[in-house]
Amino acid sequence: MVGFKATDVPPTATVKFLGAGTAACIADLITFPLDTAKVRLQIQGERQGPVQAAASAQYRGVLGTILTMVRTEGPRSLYNGLVAGLQRQMSFASVRIGLYDSVKQFYTKGSEHAGIGSRLLAGSTTGALAVAVAQPTDVVKVRFQAQARTGGGQRYQSTIEAYKIIAQEEGFRGLWKGTSPNIARNAIVNCAELVTYDLIKDTLLKTNLMTDDLPCHFTSAFGAGFCTTIIASPVDVVKTRYMNSALGQYSSAGHCALTMLQKEGPRAFYKGFMPSFLRLGSWNVVMFVTYEQLKRALMAACASTEASS
Repeated sequence: MVGFKATDVPPTATVKFLGAGTAACIADLITFPLDTAKVRLQIQGERQGPVQAAASAQYRGVLGTILTMVRTEGPRSLYNGLVAGLQRQMSFASVRIGLYDSVKQFYTKGSEHAGIGSRLLAGSTTGALAVAVAQPTDVVKVRFQAQARTGGGQRYQSTIEAYKIIAQEEGFRGLWKGTSPNIARNAIVNCAELVTYDLIKDTLLKTNLMTDDLPCHFTSAFGAGFCTTIIASPVDVVKTRYMNSALGQYSSAGHCALTMLQKEGPRAFYKGFMPSFLRLGSWNVVMFVTYEQLKRALMAACASTEASS
């Protein structure tokens, strides 16, 4: 057994809730530059056609985007929006990941054998619920990641200022901009991520290919990240574009998607695919491995405390 040993007592909902939020924050700290590079690549060329965008592209590839940002804006630019990102993960991941097992049990009425339908329903439910809780933090994170540090034209100077300016200039609805595509994205992401992880892990354990330890968690998380990127990239690009758009630029998320298709072609929906995969793959590995170990550590600590009292 690698890492903390699984306890006989299953983790409580509180342990899962806190463990998921903490693990997601750790994963964000490590992979945030990749996420920022993804956002820059996704919004690049949104006001141009495909030919003009290709000719005038400022960012090319994951490494090229990161190096360009470091050279023109400094290393700190890679962590634009980190505070909002951590706020988002603490509220967002706690709900969508931490409550997944509880909601899955609700749909299966307590049965230990959950079918694919119950898993998909649970993933969709917690994904949508998480967006309802954390949408403003996601809007601010995307806006920060999209803005360049060069020159004097920055939209926001701090996280608190961003919340205030968005609310003042765009109203309360501005903080909830892109809720519909974000709900769609996160229902898809949550299903692809959690259900795929769940299924791969169950298969590895039931076929005795692996035991319930770090290699199993790593393999399951990597597979989940790859599947999620393929499925969720189109709606993720639309979400990013729409959240970052100026007031009145797009009338709806559907209008944003249609404009992308007309101006940039179908390939626009997979802009930033490589950083998305690198980010989601690495994020999933760090998050799920950390989450599994945190659950075990917290339960072991609880058991130790009860034994000594």
